[in-house]
Amino acid sequence: MTTYDFTPLFRSSIGFDRLPLLLNHALQLDESTASYPPYNIDKCSEDEYRIVMAVAGFGKNDIEIVSEQNKLTVRGEIKEREEKNYLHRGIAARSFQRQFDLADFVKVRGADLKDGLLVISLMREIPEEMKPRRIDIGTGPASQLEQKAGGKKAEKTER
Repeated sequence: MTTYDFTPLFRSSIGFDRLPLLLNHALQLDESTASYPPYNIDKCSEDEYRIVMAVAGFGKNDIEIVSEQNKLTVRGEIKEREEKNYLHRGIAARSFQRQFDLADFVKVRGADLKDGLLVISLMREIPEEMKPRRIDIGTGPASQLEQKAGGKKAEKTER
């Protein structure tokens, strides 16, 4: 496997510290585990998302969802296995771990398991102080910069 050096990106960017880490993580994905369990990511509205995972055979107690900083981890492991004599076993029941990288300010609102589908609801909640705001231009007294510039002009003309 080829290793890439993302050091030059750190020198020329400010505030994008996670970008090289995300790229490096994407390059290290193992294709054999990347297909199980299958999932969809739906964009419900401008700030609302859903992850739908097909987890047939898993119960609520078999799945663990952990959200930390900008990462969502879903783990599944069937704890109680019944010993049965299968003629054909087509429903996969192997353990899995799937990680999703979340953008800044994306929070997990909840999760539901119904009909073999795990639905995780996500919402982007930008804090009020981070939202763009309009700044009005005042017509009050002259600014300090204009007063200083005006004072220097007056000194030059007196000489």
